[in-house]
Amino acid sequence: MEILYQDEHLVAVNKPSGLLVHKSWVAKDAKEFALQTVRNLTGKHVFPIHRLDRPTSGVLLFAFSGEMGRAVQENWEQAEKTYWAVVRGWLQEPKFVDHPLKGMADYGQDSDTLQEAQTAFRPLDTVEIHAQIDRYPTSRFSWVEAKPKQGRTHQIRRHLKHLSHPIIGDARYGKGTYNRYIAEHYQCPRLLLHAQTLSVPHPVTEKTLTISAPLEGPMADLFQTFNWNT
Repeated sequence: MEILYQDEHLVAVNKPSGLLVHKSWVAKDAKEFALQTVRNLTGKHVFPIHRLDRPTSGVLLFAFSGEMGRAVQENWEQAEKTYWAVVRGWLQEPKFVDHPLKGMADYGQDSDTLQEAQTAFRPLDTVEIHAQIDRYPTSRFSWVEAKPKQGRTHQIRRHLKHLSHPIIGDARYGKGTYNRYIAEHYQCPRLLLHAQTLSVPHPVTEKTLTISAPLEGPMADLFQTFNWNT
């Protein structure tokens, strides 16, 4: 795990796909956690400021004290989060999705309550491969930028499903035939969602802190194969 930024108050890392932020009853099988790894890397206690889904990679920010973590969270509505996703089909133009989402019962949320949720999507590149994964003789994929206004559970994943462009590797909202094909033929058996950039007001300097995480591993290899220049 790479440290992307560190000062006396904050530390940010590039979380790999498959790693939980901390212990959770949702995934009792997990043995390793980002919180403990960052503590070992820095030699200090750390406090998570936000969360990333277990299969999502990218920028993850911690504070070195609970007080500093709360200070960042108090201004979290000013944070700008940019994600990269690989989705099924060609997203032809920018889309702004304003689609409320229900709470998720399996995450301990009220499933009868709708929560406001907006995400801006922008196509960055596309590719067409000569493989019949579904009904057509060729298959299309898009590299998409996503900027969620809120941080609802699985917000980007659910909104892309709403657009009929599910993320590749998404076992819950995607399509198994596409997930298996990319996993088997491109050695990329993961959710193709990456938290690429986080911009947030620094609680001490009050200046905007912008941190970016490079793609790594199988997702980076897939981008190279698709000739997508990051």
